Amino acid sequence: MRIWHQSFTVLGDLPAYREALRERIHKVVRPGTEVVLHGQIPGTYPSDYPGTDIKYSTLYWLHGLQWISAAREAERQGFQAMVLASIPSPMIRDIRTLVNIPVVGYGETAFHLSGLYGRRVGMLFFNTERLDFWPEQVRQWGVSERFAGISEAGVSFNQVAQALSDPSKAQPVIDTIIAHGEKMVREKGVDVIVPGEMPMNLLLANAGVHHIGGATVIDGIATCFKMAETLHDLQQISGMTPSQVGFFHAKPDPERVEDVLKFYGLENLGRRIQED
Repeated sequence: MRIWHQSFTVLGDLPAYREALRERIHKVVRPGTEVVLHGQIPGTYPSDYPGTDIKYSTLYWLHGLQWISAAREAERQGFQAMVLASIPSPMIRDIRTLVNIPVVGYGETAFHLSGLYGRRVGMLFFNTERLDFWPEQVRQWGVSERFAGISEAGVSFNQVAQALSDPSKAQPVIDTIIAHGEKMVREKGVDVIVPGEMPMNLLLANAGVHHIGGATVIDGIATCFKMAETLHDLQQISGMTPSQVGFFHAKPDPERVEDVLKFYGLENLGRRIQED
């Protein structure tokens, strides 16, 4: 099978992260699964870090339009599944009404699986500027009763990016993340930790950090791609697909979708999202 991977970063701006991601995914997926990496369109952000934009609700949703277009392009190109490799996974509920392939999001998958590993889940973040975003997002995923909140990871995006590109700088960054994770375990009583950003997830997974202070650390890359393979298998074996009932799940007429995209000049946006 072929899986379309979609990042919220411009992967061409982060070559070390892109190659580390490619290597980790290759280790995770089963033989015969091809994963093609995609990021946001070059020039999407004023820097190599999307956090400068996505801390604002309006810009977050505007950039999310690329994800809708990417999903439609993935299906058009014959991909069998799509992984939204960003913890908020913008527009994921809407995307599922537009395509007929399984669509898996990092945050949604991590939180639902957290219940199989513990009772209280918390997130470690280097971007803590959207504190009020997460309780609402977690409620939408339907897992707010076991959400213990978020804590700072004690490191920055640039430190994590440097650690991925230069292994000699990795251990101090990992040690800091672990120390902050242990504090969260003690103070918030969490027994499952979700690394809030995919680069930090990748750094910890590559270092073999599977537990912090006894709490399970969710491997977002592994869970996302194994879930994509599983949902594809279930669709083939059992015919199960997402609900099509109600406002949030009903599929609009594809011809009307095309008309609306043309009206707003977005009909070719997906073709601008290239393989990395």
